[in-house]
Amino acid sequence: MTPLVFIDGDQGTTGLQVRQWLADRTDLRLLQLPAGHRKSAAHRAEALNDCDVALLCLPDDAAREAVALVRRPGVRVIDASSAHRTAPGWVYGLPELAAGQAERIARARRVSNPGCYPTGALTLLRPLIDEGLLPADYPLAIHAVSGYSGRGRAGLEDHEGPGAASAVPFQVYGLGLRHKHVPEIQRHAGLAHPPVFVPAYGNYRQGIVLTIALHLRLLPADVTAARLHAALRARYAGQAFIALQPLGGDADAQRLDPRELNGSNRMRLAVFGQPQEEQVLLTAVFDNLGKGAAGAAVQNLNLMLGLPAARHLEPHGAADTVLAG
Repeated sequence: MTPLVFIDGDQGTTGLQVRQWLADRTDLRLLQLPAGHRKSAAHRAEALNDCDVALLCLPDDAAREAVALVRRPGVRVIDASSAHRTAPGWVYGLPELAAGQAERIARARRVSNPGCYPTGALTLLRPLIDEGLLPADYPLAIHAVSGYSGRGRAGLEDHEGPGAASAVPFQVYGLGLRHKHVPEIQRHAGLAHPPVFVPAYGNYRQGIVLTIALHLRLLPADVTAARLHAALRARYAGQAFIALQPLGGDADAQRLDPRELNGSNRMRLAVFGQPQEEQVLLTAVFDNLGKGAAGAAVQNLNLMLGLPAARHLEPHGAADTVLAG
């Protein structure tokens, strides 16, 4: 039987992107509510219990409510909100996080999709901590700039609506240092203390550049930029969606474009070193709506359905859709 997938919240930025990625699939069917039923708890509950996999693209509280509506034991859930990313009983949906993580996702009944910023931070940090190259108590500061689509509909309205001409070109936020992604990063990276996380929005639609600066003098004595690079290379060898830029070259002449991988589920990592001052910069570039959201959800869906993880991970159009009553 062809699996039936219900996207709860398919009109938001992530939900729309997921629907685009699934649109031409013939190995699954999409269950879609008519417009008049999307806000009806009764109709949503029916759809949530009729499907094989429910993909939640909702605000946190609404996602918790949706999970509570699932009564049929056979329904599997992927939650794209931040409601369950550190919750017991949920498998963290970053397949590249560690050895065996993709298999855990494939077997799971409940999967919590990673946040966009944590996807970049964890992909850089977790291998270095696992290898003992970066102490778990290192005083980390993580900086990241996302396209305004990361704000959801409010960001799109501000930058693409009638008042777009007066939109702020660059905005740092989360200045209280209590961003909701911090516990997620700390937990899944294996950090002893919460990192300082400084997020920002730029005046472009989508894409992320995330950077983490390290002082080699605070790391174990034999750690170099080359060893950090080698650890990342070993961890992601053979991974379909993560590429590591070669170490070396004229770093001063290079630029990081946050839009470089837009529309894809790919991520590009890099390590830049300054040996004279014993400084290293770790960087990640990826699409906040791709590998940071919808692409990751589809990757996890493929794993849960026993399909190749890389299947159909570019948006297309037109599909076999089942309209719920």
